[in-house]
Amino acid sequence: MIEQLHDTQRRGFASDNYAGVLPEVLEAISVANVGHQSSYGADVYTEALTRRVRELFSPAAQSFPVFNGTGANVLALSAMTQRWEAVVCAESAHIHVDEGGAPEKVSGLKLFTVPTSDGKVTPTAIEAAVPDRAGDEHWAQPRVLSVAQATELGTVYSVAELTELASYAHGRGWSVHIDGSRLANAAAHLDVGLGELTVDVGADVLSVGGTKSGLLGAELVVVLNTEAVRGVEYLRKTLMQLTSKQRFMAAQFLALFDDDLYLRVARHSNAMAALLAESVRELPGVEVTQTVQANAVFATLPHEVSRRLMKQVPFYFWDETRGEVRWMCSWDTTEEDVRGFVELVRAELGS
Repeated sequence: MIEQLHDTQRRGFASDNYAGVLPEVLEAISVANVGHQSSYGADVYTEALTRRVRELFSPAAQSFPVFNGTGANVLALSAMTQRWEAVVCAESAHIHVDEGGAPEKVSGLKLFTVPTSDGKVTPTAIEAAVPDRAGDEHWAQPRVLSVAQATELGTVYSVAELTELASYAHGRGWSVHIDGSRLANAAAHLDVGLGELTVDVGADVLSVGGTKSGLLGAELVVVLNTEAVRGVEYLRKTLMQLTSKQRFMAAQFLALFDDDLYLRVARHSNAMAALLAESVRELPGVEVTQTVQANAVFATLPHEVSRRLMKQVPFYFWDETRGEVRWMCSWDTTEEDVRGFVELVRAELGS
């Protein structure tokens, strides 16, 4: 038995990745951890996950468990593009800002970014940022529109907005990828099922988040339109995202999808973010800068106050030049955590 090395009472708002693993998920891993099962996805848990994914999304859906979110996005976009093609995304998109250039370096694609104030792209904004140069050999050819749901700024596309975007993209001959690292939070906010938010709006390929919802390092690529991809099963191995003991990844998603656990934990983290935003809005010197729709709160406050607070409770600057910070809530954030943090903010603002 290893010694417990961390302070179990230390809480924070830096990232939903800071939280531990859902008890139901740990139990699922334990259930799968008995006896022998075939490796590399030829196990009964992966088979069960395939059936569950088809129930949630589409009868023809294909699912591919992977290790992490960057791996999911790189695998999806690699399968959706050729080396001369490009992906259109928001300027704030995770694939552009926070993946170390992996989509471009590993997939060999070009990213065309679209300026946006709230993380959500529109057909009008895309038209302004990405000229139509189809067939021009001097221009990387756009092939995929990638949208994050929820966005990096904590905002959520409505079903109508996604439907319009998918229709626009398909009209230009593009496929649609949804980066759904917080897809559960978006579904909880809109009170819709995963299928209504993806296949029904016209999405072709998804990256479905697990880790931010309380899994132990497991994400999922879901292919809804097989004509939009090539060689996903081979690329997953090439990109080092195929695990030998896949039953443990599959078991985690089976637990998350069981009895709508993914929605329950997302509703909770969303509610904690809403409580945090509502509580800090009354404090002089704090301005909430984005609409709070998922589990993120963006706000500005004096730099020196943020720095003092960071020594007590972990969180990050989002845009340090503006004094903008990001506070993330997770599946295990409590009302006590939120109210205690708000009192710390109040005290530091007054000191």
